[in-house]
Amino acid sequence: MKKDSLISVKQFCVTYDVPDTFINKLVEYDLLEPIFEKEEPYIAFDHIPEIEKFMRLHYDLDINFEGLDIITNLLTQIDDLQQEIKSLKARLLLYENL
Repeated sequence: MKKDSLISVKQFCVTYDVPDTFINKLVEYDLLEPIFEKEEPYIAFDHIPEIEKFMRLHYDLDINFEGLDIITNLLTQIDDLQQEIKSLKARLLLYENL
């Protein structure tokens, strides 16, 4: 990945005024996978909106990391089911038009 599309975890924490333990917990619960360059952890810019969502859920709504993990898994399942519904509707429409 290009270096210009990454931000160091230290810089992210300073910019967003969050402790580095927050990022470490996200990594511990497999909610974030940092990219290591020269043994320093970096975050891809396209992951920042998801981290911001985690920050709002954790700090504003006081949801713990176990809850964040559960919410993420449930939202993934919902997205998968919605895709499956779209696919099934398309197949059904195909058979109805025969």
